Amino acid sequence: MKREDTVRNGHFLADRRWFFPIVIAGLIAGAIVTSSFIKAADYSLLCSVANTISPQGVDNGSATPIQLQAIIHYATSRITPQQNFREISVTFDVLKKRSPCNFLVFGLGYDSLMWTSLNPNGNTIFLEEDPKWVQTVLKDAPVLHAHPVKYRTQLKEADALLSHYRSEPSCFPSEAYLRGNDKCKLALTGFPDEFYDTEWDLIMIDAPRGYFPEAPGRMAAIFSAAVMARNRKGSGVTHVFLHDVDRRVEKVFAEEFLCRKYLVKSVGRLWHFEIPSAANMSSQGGAQFC
Repeated sequence: MKREDTVRNGHFLADRRWFFPIVIAGLIAGAIVTSSFIKAADYSLLCSVANTISPQGVDNGSATPIQLQAIIHYATSRITPQQNFREISVTFDVLKKRSPCNFLVFGLGYDSLMWTSLNPNGNTIFLEEDPKWVQTVLKDAPVLHAHPVKYRTQLKEADALLSHYRSEPSCFPSEAYLRGNDKCKLALTGFPDEFYDTEWDLIMIDAPRGYFPEAPGRMAAIFSAAVMARNRKGSGVTHVFLHDVDRRVEKVFAEEFLCRKYLVKSVGRLWHFEIPSAANMSSQGGAQFC
């Protein structure tokens, strides 16, 4: 059966609003597998197929402008996202259920347009340590919502930061907060107000850099994601996705703050956690998160 016939018969997608995100994911998968993207003629075919679905609006299956931009971008670029297709699919599966939602991404990169397009009509923001890189990316994709931020930590301090957290009451799960918490060295402070004022449904940690001693490392991002998840007031869990768990610091801090018992999926170098709010935890954990 041709793809057009499948779509018309309603067997390709239960909800037609996910046609364009699936197209985008398909383009990315093709890029990763073949290292070359589809030609402009193929993009025209995709548009033709899309027009047969619904010309009446986003809710009925038509693309948002950013989704169309993402299709063009990934159909004409030779650069692939940082994560492989199997890893991307883990987050995509959650977005299909939760979008539109509040999606926080640590890092700004080649996959940023993809993440924004997979959360149509939602709020997706990116936090990036390199202000020059923010300017570079936004020149090509000004629709992205990105903030340059500064971290207080360095990767070489990871072990010392763990010791600090265990002895500093303002880091304890029952006392921890982020905005203005200068006593806890793992708390992210001085970030944009939007970071603190929004209740995040999904948090992706794929930055900052963590592969040389003077790099910021992801210690504070992991800790702060755990704090935000525990402080959630709305219903449901907070989905936290951590990439590069093959590295020691990411793995150690994930097990300390995100907790093995909340790990629901492991694919490649990506871990997916579903963290309940503290009010819905069977045990508050005392001075430890896990």
